[in-house]
Formats: sequence, C-alpha cells, structure tokens
Amino acid sequence: MLSFDSRSRHRAVAMVAALFTIACASLVLAGTIGSVAIPLADLPAALFDALRGQGTTLAATLLELRLTRALVAFVTGAALALAGVLMQALLRNPLADPYVLGISAGASVGALAALLFMWAAWIVDGAAFAGAAAISLLLYWLARRELRADGGATSLLLTGVILSSGCMALVTLMLSVAPEGRLRGMIFWMIGDLSGAPLRVLPWVVLGVTLLYAARNARALNVIAMHADGAASLGVQVGALRKGLYVCSGLLTASAVTTAGSIGFVGLIVPHACRFALGPDHRLLVPAATLAGGTFLVLADTLARTIAAPQQLPVGVVTALLGAPVFLFQLHQLRRP
Repeated sequence: MLSFDSRSRHRAVAMVAALFTIACASLVLAGTIGSVAIPLADLPAALFDALRGQGTTLAATLLELRLTRALVAFVTGAALALAGVLMQALLRNPLADPYVLGISAGASVGALAALLFMWAAWIVDGAAFAGAAAISLLLYWLARRELRADGGATSLLLTGVILSSGCMALVTLMLSVAPEGRLRGMIFWMIGDLSGAPLRVLPWVVLGVTLLYAARNARALNVIAMHADGAASLGVQVGALRKGLYVCSGLLTASAVTTAGSIGFVGLIVPHACRFALGPDHRLLVPAATLAGGTFLVLADTLARTIAAPQQLPVGVVTALLGAPVFLFQLHQLRRP
C-alpha cells in the first residue's frame, strides 16, 4: 500500500493548493472574457455589485451571468472527473469513464422524451434524472452479485454496455421522429450544452458528499488498485466498497448529465492526466482530479462561448476536440518503453 511520508504530504498539499488557485483563476477568467470584455480594473466593483444582487451596471450584470455559468461548469466538470476516478477504480479499467455503464444514456432517453413533447424545463431535468436513476437501479439489480463479489467487473461492464445500446436505440428513434423545430434543442442536449443551465444547490451537495466518501476510502482504493485479488485479505470490505463506488459514481453522473447534458471526455482524460502527472495514489488523485475537472470544463466553456462570439458552441464539441488529441498523446506516452 502507498504511504505518505512528510515530504510526500507536503507535495500533495502544495499540488492541491496550486490546483485550487488555478481553479479560482479560471473562474475569474471566465467572468472577464466574452463578446464584451470586462476590464480587470472594473472587476472588484462589478463583483461587489453582483454579490449584493444590485446589477446596476453592465459589467456587474455580465459578471453575474458569466460567473453563474462558470460555477455550473465547474461543478459539472468536477463531478464528471471524480466519477471517472471512481468508475476506473470500480471496474479496474483505465479506459472506463462516467458514461460506460449506460447511466448517461438513460438520462438522455428521459430528457429527449420530455423535449420531444415540449414539456417545461424543470420537467426535462426531472425526466433526465429519472432516466438515469432507472438505469442505475436496473443495472444494480442485474449485476448485484457482481457488486458483492471480490472478483472482476466484466459482467457489470457488459451489462452496462448492453443497457446503453438499448437506450441509444430509443434516442435514435426519438431523433428520427422529432419535428425539425425541436430537433436542434435535442441535439444540443445530446452534445452537452451549458447555456441556460441553472445554478442549483443539489449538484454541489452530491459532489461534496461523494468527494468526502472517496477521500475517506482513498487508502482502500489504493489497495484494490494494486492488490485486487487479495484486497479482502488486507482488510478491505470489497463488496461494500464496490457498492459505494457504484452509488457515488452513478449519483455524480446523473447530477452532471441532468445539469448540462452528455459532455464527453472530461471523465476520461482528466483522471488520466492527473494520474500521469501526479501518480496513482488516490489520496492525491481524488482531490486533484476533482479540481482539474472543474477547471478544464470552465476553460472549455469559456472557449465555447467566445471562439465564435456572439454565436455560442456546445461545450461538448470543445471537450471532444480538445480531449481526443490529449487522450491519444497520453496513450502514446504510456505505451512508450
């Protein structure tokens, strides 16, 4: 099992502090950049007005709107990255991401059904969460023996892939019969879009609770990652841990997808990048990936709304365009002798 000496502990604290500083800087950058830039000299006064809820100036109004969207992007990206870390530990597969078990596909079925019938926005969010919850419960029921066992997760992975394929067939059916006037919104939701996403408390609560659970079980995650076959003999309650990882990763994925749609690559490349740069110790990897995932999505969303301003691109397109070459580079580096 990996152990922290004094030097390693100081390094971990320094790295987390640096990532937290970068995350705060990304929020400031997102607030100042746009089709109408806010000068840094006007930023303190605009922030003060926005915090008081008195957006009497253009700078304060723009800053409030941009910071709201940036905070939504941060909690979504952090949730996806943390879900990726937990999913890779659960499946013991570095290629696993938050969407591999079909939870996102279930949310897509619910959300697109609501969009197809032109229901209210809050019903769309509720339908997306209900779809994710339904697939999570069905997957748990089908693979409950696998979650209790000490062995591999092949059955869980295959069951998730099959359920995802079935859900995507329903998604394709709805897209093929949708009127043209509703098709654009449905496609944007499928790609992943943060425009108009509300800032809610629940995603932050889900992120905080699951982050606390992952941090408290970081040593156990190290054990199952390095000694999977003998984890139980080393004192790890493998069945309880696997069920906890499944529930936490499912909640994080459902929360992120309900908020912003299906945003790809964040939960795949961010854990890889953090593991490549900082090492495999989950005591550092868990908080580092959470902060890095939030920062990455904030910067990607800032790029999405500014690169072709005043037109805004879906952030899922930007994460895919950035994520694909980054992942290929990481894979190439890992395969080098």
